Amino acid sequence: MPPVGLEAEPPPSREPPGREPPSHDWRIIGLIGTGHFLSHFYMLCLAPLFPIWRDDFGVSYAALGLSVALMSAVTALLQTPVGFLVDRHGARPYLVGGTLLMALSISAMAFAPNYWVILGLSILSGIGNSVIHPADYAILAGSINKSRMGRAFAMHTLTGNLGFALAPPVIAVLAVAIGWREALLALGLLGVPVVGAILLQSRILADQAKPKAKDAGLGVAVLFSRTMLLFFAFFLLSAMAGSGIQAFLITVLDQMWGIPVAVGSMALTGYMLGNTGGVLVGGWFADRSTRHAAFVISLTLVSITLLLMLGVIPVPGYAAVVLALGAGFALGASRTPRDVMVKDAAPPGQIGKVFGFISAGLPLGGALTPVPFGLLLDAGYPHLVLPLVAGLLALSLLCMGSARGTALAEKTARPLPAE
Repeated sequence: MPPVGLEAEPPPSREPPGREPPSHDWRIIGLIGTGHFLSHFYMLCLAPLFPIWRDDFGVSYAALGLSVALMSAVTALLQTPVGFLVDRHGARPYLVGGTLLMALSISAMAFAPNYWVILGLSILSGIGNSVIHPADYAILAGSINKSRMGRAFAMHTLTGNLGFALAPPVIAVLAVAIGWREALLALGLLGVPVVGAILLQSRILADQAKPKAKDAGLGVAVLFSRTMLLFFAFFLLSAMAGSGIQAFLITVLDQMWGIPVAVGSMALTGYMLGNTGGVLVGGWFADRSTRHAAFVISLTLVSITLLLMLGVIPVPGYAAVVLALGAGFALGASRTPRDVMVKDAAPPGQIGKVFGFISAGLPLGGALTPVPFGLLLDAGYPHLVLPLVAGLLALSLLCMGSARGTALAEKTARPLPAE
């Protein structure tokens, strides 16, 4: 059930679409983005502590890795059930409760006497984290003016990327400076003022449009429609490709072309920076054009071409950095139009469950490729890694194109309400 005291609050009133000033939307984006930043930050703030925990708790790295794996798995598994609750009861109560549970679980680790308490609190934090994607997208879809929806989705993605990027160095520095227990206590408590800000400004957070009577009973059926299964496959395959690049680009460049690890690390950093910058460009484009599918296809093909060049042509080290930067930028720019396509394909009132289900493909895809790609490298086939990544991206485009075509057919049969 939603947290006590929030379930009876009527939905906030809104100006007619197009009447809200930009500052209204940016306040909402700031609130939602800050919570999203923390959710990604907390997902990666434990791994840098493993060397310390190994000595303090006397457990193996494999056991410690289970804490991160369980947090990610619980988040992925619960996103869809939480999406049903968000669609039924509204997003705000779950956003407040989930953010608070996620943050306080991290803080409570500061008092953990042993590894098993860390494990249990990791599961609790994963439960809280599972709320973020379905609730965030439902609120953004209901609150943000359509003319700024692309930029809102782009900033949502950007804040998550920043959380991933900043967590390892911040927790590492704080653990040395003040101790790991104090660091986790302080970082976890950052979620409390975020929850307070959401509560204080909850009147500007509108839920998504309610479903029409004929759509209200769709339930699980909408997730197993051809459109949503294809979008899930699109997200899954894209994440598999991205995980392969992030895990093994440095090793592939070293083994194939003799590019030093330091330069290979620059190439991976370039890929990540390009990906982040591309997200903002994709958001700008998504607000100015309806040709989202063409944009995603074109940029993904650019990225495929650049990755194949990295994997087939012997390039000097700094050329590899430029190619990786371009590939990351192209993929990053394709992400926001992709998210907008999913939003537009979701039936009215079903955004929570749709994004909960489809975005679960991201952590699942990220978990599938490191082991088989690692086996290829162990067997002496580094030349296969980047072509396989390119193949996964090509398959993702086939899924996206089919999903887009099916969604347009369904939209013709069942027009969506004006936003």
